Amino acid sequence: MLSDCLFISYTASYCIMSNDFFRFKQFTIRQSQAAMKVGVDSVLLGAWADVSQANRVLDIGTGTGLLALMLAQRIATPDAQIDAVEIDANACSQARENVAASAWSGQINIYCDDFRHFAAHTHQHYDLIISNPPYFSNSLKSSDSRRCLARHNDSLLFLELMAGAAKLLTPEGKIAVVLPVQEADSFTKQATQHGLSVCRRLYIRSTPAKQPYCLLLELSGKKTPPTEQHLCIYDAQQAFTNEYIELTKSFYLKMRE
Repeated sequence: MLSDCLFISYTASYCIMSNDFFRFKQFTIRQSQAAMKVGVDSVLLGAWADVSQANRVLDIGTGTGLLALMLAQRIATPDAQIDAVEIDANACSQARENVAASAWSGQINIYCDDFRHFAAHTHQHYDLIISNPPYFSNSLKSSDSRRCLARHNDSLLFLELMAGAAKLLTPEGKIAVVLPVQEADSFTKQATQHGLSVCRRLYIRSTPAKQPYCLLLELSGKKTPPTEQHLCIYDAQQAFTNEYIELTKSFYLKMRE
C-alpha cells in the first residue's frame, strides 16, 4: 500500500489534514486513537464500490468509520442503513465519534465486535459488504500490536471473511474489497469456495511507470464475465489524472467538481 508520507504528498493540497484528523467535503475523520489512519486505498474503495442497489450495507473492519461515512454520503437515501464492525475498542470509539458528528448519525450503527462473532449472531442480510481487510499473510510485523491487528490477517483469515460475507449477502448482494495485488489470487480462490465470483477488478498504480500496487475487487454469488479496468493516480507530469479526479472529487475538499 502507499506509505503515509506518499499519501500525504498526493493529497495535502486537496484537503485539511493532520495525524489527528482528516477533513473531507461533507464529514471529518478524527483518527488520533486509530491504529490505521485515512489512506488512499480506502478512499478509492469507498468511491468505487457499487451502491446502486445498496439499501443495507455492512462495513467490516471500519476503523475510523471512513468507508461507512463515504457510502452514507453516496447512497444519500434516508432509509438506507449501514452497519460497521470494528474489533479495536479505541478505533470503535473514534468511529462512533465521527459518525455522531456527521449528517448520517441515524443511519450508521457501529458494533465493537469480532466479525466472526458478529456474523454468527446477526440475522441481518446485506446488499453490499465492503472491507479494507487485514491483508498481509507472511510479512514482517510492526511492534505496534494494534497496527498488526489492523494490517495482518492472523486475526481474520480470508477464508473466514469470505465465509461470513457469503452467509450475510442477499441473493443479489456484492462484496467490495481492496487488496495488495500479490494477495488477490489467494483471496479469490478462498472466495470461490463460498460461491463468490469476481465481477469487477480495478488495478491501481501510482504513476504510469509503476506496476499496480493494489487491486479493488467486487464479488457476488452471480457468475458473470468480470470486467477489468486500470486507474493511475498521477500522470507523467505528476498531476492527478482525470480518472482519479473523477472518482474522488465528491470527497476531497479542493478537488474540482
